[in-house]
Amino acid sequence: MTVRINPAGSALVTAAAFLLSLSGVSADDKVNRVTTVPIPGRGQPLVAKADAEGAIHLLFGTADGPQYVKSLDKGKTFSAAIPVVDRASRRPGLEFHGEDMVVGQGGRIHVAMGTNAWKLKLPENEWGFYYARLEPGAKAFEPVRNINNKPSEGFCLAADDKGNVTACWLSDKLFANVSHDNGKTFGPNVEVNPAYDPCNCCTTSAAYGADGKLAVLYREETNNERDMYLVRWDQEREETSRTRISTTLWKIDACPMTYYTVTHAADGFVAAWPTGSEYEIYFARLDGKGNLLPPGEIRTPGKAGHRTGMIALSGSDGSTLVAWTKEGQLGWQLYDSNGRPSGISGSAKSSGNGVAGVVDKEGHFFLFR
Repeated sequence: MTVRINPAGSALVTAAAFLLSLSGVSADDKVNRVTTVPIPGRGQPLVAKADAEGAIHLLFGTADGPQYVKSLDKGKTFSAAIPVVDRASRRPGLEFHGEDMVVGQGGRIHVAMGTNAWKLKLPENEWGFYYARLEPGAKAFEPVRNINNKPSEGFCLAADDKGNVTACWLSDKLFANVSHDNGKTFGPNVEVNPAYDPCNCCTTSAAYGADGKLAVLYREETNNERDMYLVRWDQEREETSRTRISTTLWKIDACPMTYYTVTHAADGFVAAWPTGSEYEIYFARLDGKGNLLPPGEIRTPGKAGHRTGMIALSGSDGSTLVAWTKEGQLGWQLYDSNGRPSGISGSAKSSGNGVAGVVDKEGHFFLFR
């Protein structure tokens, strides 16, 4: 593992990092509360989630498609890998790619996937949002389902503890399918708001808030101004509102093809996204209504690329870990509750373009590589 010393760090921290490196212990583990964990079987990190009991659920990519494992000891050991795609859904040349995963009511695992059906020139209704579910205690995922039957991309999932699961996606506009029975059935394709004009080759990210409303992060493209917006969707009243959360403007006459993320925090949400020609990564803490909390948008030392992953995780003490990947390198920086860099930034080799991580109840962060 490579350790980069933050220029703002004290000489004491620098010395501590050096001594720890000599002992073979990661300085990031000791100073920055970050542990990196290898993916089982040298897979590629996609998504990780921690449930209320502290178990870690991990989705990772392999040559045979996405796989799922679970850890009950903070990543020291994992359960046997379970393929997400059932045998009947596999066809010659058809590839499934894991896009998102959430843990729903009762510990159900929900997975979103895309395919290369468009490359194979299969019927356009097969270019859709593929979904699979793992019931509590089950040893195999249920058969894969195409839940929107429409050419689309930018897939994400959100689930709450009441049995609601929302699948968001892009097809020139921002759409969703909503389930009220833990993913057993999904409603029809719904356009979230016709006034929204998303950047179609980017993605979506969503999370339910403490008030039960859904927060959806997306990039707008009106007038080629590629700003980031957080949508608040009251699904019971069928009402939406949105807030621009990026303050560094980015005007570009092309889709930048970026990924970004929003996750739940104790006091609202935390989001991370790239902006500008260098794909510099920013993050912000948001209140429960999606408004920026002081000090607002914060630039990190990280940079992304086309459709490369990043995450922002909120600790119980208000700290935020931002992690990113680019060209086979996983990087991260921890920030305190006031948005100031905390300790040293770190990096480690990683495979693929994804970033997966969780934070435990004690405020320790785990990143998978």
